[in-house]
Amino acid sequence: MVRNCRGAGDLGKIRPRMADSLKTAPTKSSGLNLQQGAAPEVDDVTRALPHAVGPEKSLLSTMLQDPQEYIGTAIEEKLTAAHFYLPNHATLFGFLITLFEEGHEIELVSLVQRLLDKGLLEKCGGPGYLTELYTYAPSPGHFHHHLQHVKDKFVLRAIIRSSNEAVAMAYEAPDEVPELLDSVEQNILSIRESAETNQGQTMKQTMEEVMRNFQMLISKEKTSSGISTGFEELDKKSGGLKAGEMFVVAARPSMGKTSFMMNIVENICLDQGRPCMVFSCEMSSAQLVQRLLFARAKFAVSQLSRGYSPKKQELERVRNASIQIVDSKLFIDDTAGISINELRAKARRKKRDENIEFIAIDYLQLMKSRTKQAENSREREIAEISGGIKALAKELKIPILILAQLNRGPEGRTGKSLGVPRMSDLRESGSIEQDADLVGLLYRNKYYAENEEERAALEGKAELVLAKNRNGETGGIPLTFVEELMRFETGPPAEEME
Repeated sequence: MVRNCRGAGDLGKIRPRMADSLKTAPTKSSGLNLQQGAAPEVDDVTRALPHAVGPEKSLLSTMLQDPQEYIGTAIEEKLTAAHFYLPNHATLFGFLITLFEEGHEIELVSLVQRLLDKGLLEKCGGPGYLTELYTYAPSPGHFHHHLQHVKDKFVLRAIIRSSNEAVAMAYEAPDEVPELLDSVEQNILSIRESAETNQGQTMKQTMEEVMRNFQMLISKEKTSSGISTGFEELDKKSGGLKAGEMFVVAARPSMGKTSFMMNIVENICLDQGRPCMVFSCEMSSAQLVQRLLFARAKFAVSQLSRGYSPKKQELERVRNASIQIVDSKLFIDDTAGISINELRAKARRKKRDENIEFIAIDYLQLMKSRTKQAENSREREIAEISGGIKALAKELKIPILILAQLNRGPEGRTGKSLGVPRMSDLRESGSIEQDADLVGLLYRNKYYAENEEERAALEGKAELVLAKNRNGETGGIPLTFVEELMRFETGPPAEEME
């Protein structure tokens, strides 16, 4: 059903410091009897952080005994030096990975010599400790079990560090509450992501997927590699809306930006059944749903004000469209002046809870960035918003469409160029142009007609100029605008095609 997500929470963003918080950096000694070079980590109340020294030794022992099999397995399982509690274990593991990736043979005698040559032998515990490690695990049968122990302790340490960091930041920056909340949330999500194993595809699997897509394109079973917008020519030029892409649709006021956006949302959410989220800074959720309802039912609601009585089949179309919308997974947040931090936090939750596959935002210049750097510079604020949206698309691995307002440049042109937009007309355009993967400039010539005869001749004619396409061709895309339905359709008006 359609959900109005307003008031879902207010979160902000401080650039996360997870890279620092996930490193093993011992502080004080807790007095535990550990191997040389292995000062234990402790928290602020002198308690040793969670650790599993035995399983760490078992992992290294197994890797030393059968490096080809188990160092490769460790890489596939995303084990890193940061997972090891003891610094000497972390150093040794990092060195083993380097040797493995460089194709060197790994056996105990040459390993000791290589470590000695690099000045790392004592940092790894010395030759005696390496000999002990080599014989520590009598069987590799428990490798994965011990690997999970090491990973679990690493996650616990990361949670403790992140929590301690959050406490410190809460004391240090009490006025940056939204940013702090977003930072804490993002840190916790980063811990979860680091704990999950995501084994990458082999080259064979990747090539098989590429060839399947290629075969489908040849056989016309698949016309694009991304999500279809419902506009055939746009899909051909863009290849569809792809994961991680930011699509900016810009226009002057009254050109139909919101209608165009909702037409794409309708196609993706209702026709393809993909969960979508819409952030509307300008219109209420009721206004958006009304547009979507009557555009889908192809009923001109404006005619009711002129005394028109709907026919039975028209009422049936409206009823069917309303059922389709209610049953869809369309989520609308109509928070006015939403901040980029709050938007990112809400989007993350919807991705986690509902697995949304597409986000649409109306529109960029109505959003806010509440960082101190953005307070005195509108250009800096737009740059932070634009960069934040692009980062969100990459983080969630979904396409994001965002509307933007053009400046008055199109009105200042003359002749055939009157009203024709250019990418330089984007307000505070530098950062937007840089961050966007696709930039579409929407306009209708009828808006600039000087008389009724000219207006009649241009009725329904619209164009989306694809001014930037990072992965494909650019150029004009003819559209038809059905004004009474607030709906764009692919291709030029029918009379123009005759």
